Amino acid sequence: HVQLVESGGDLVQPGGSLRLSCAFSGHSYSTYSMAWFRQSPGKEREGVASIYAGDSTTYYADSVKGRFTISQDSAKNTLYLQMNSLKPEDTAVYYCAAMGGYKGRAFVSVMDATRFAYWGQGTQVTVS
Repeated sequence: HVQLVESGGDLVQPGGSLRLSCAFSGHSYSTYSMAWFRQSPGKEREGVASIYAGDSTTYYADSVKGRFTISQDSAKNTLYLQMNSLKPEDTAVYYCAAMGGYKGRAFVSVMDATRFAYWGQGTQVTVS
């Protein structure tokens, strides 16, 4: 079955940058839409960025547009999240998630977490 392993979380100063990685295994990567979510204590989990499997269209939460970039290397079965101009409010555990098939563009665009069946264990990002 699908397994996701995130890495790259760290402590960084405001204004700094980090790149998160998510290694995908267990199935054909190209048939899965992928997304990054984050959750901080006392807050709801929120979608950060996503990429649709059908045509690699990317989507972003308003709070990260212009600062974060989602990308993937299909040859390496790896998803990335480049985070620039980090702010203290970006502090959270970041999760990558996968959704199979090509019929879920709407769910990918709004980053509906209930539609993503596979999740990684998370990686901590602290901006301070």
